[in-house]
Amino acid sequence: MGAGKKREEEPAAEWEDRNMTPKDPVMLLSFINLKLRDYYSSLEALCDDMEVSEAEIREKLGSIDYRYDEEKNQFV
Repeated sequence: MGAGKKREEEPAAEWEDRNMTPKDPVMLLSFINLKLRDYYSSLEALCDDMEVSEAEIREKLGSIDYRYDEEKNQFV
């Protein structure tokens, strides 16, 4: 890098500042389903652990026509 040039940082607009969850609903879907599949037994457990609002997650993913299926523990 040349003198005086600053390295560009990743745009903050892609991530929620408080908990590092993606803002984009499609990216959020992938992120949440991965976490549910690999680390959490329920959406409630994920939200409690990550300190995010379950209602906000449901609302954002509902905006792209995805609903939480408790049996599958995934948004489908």
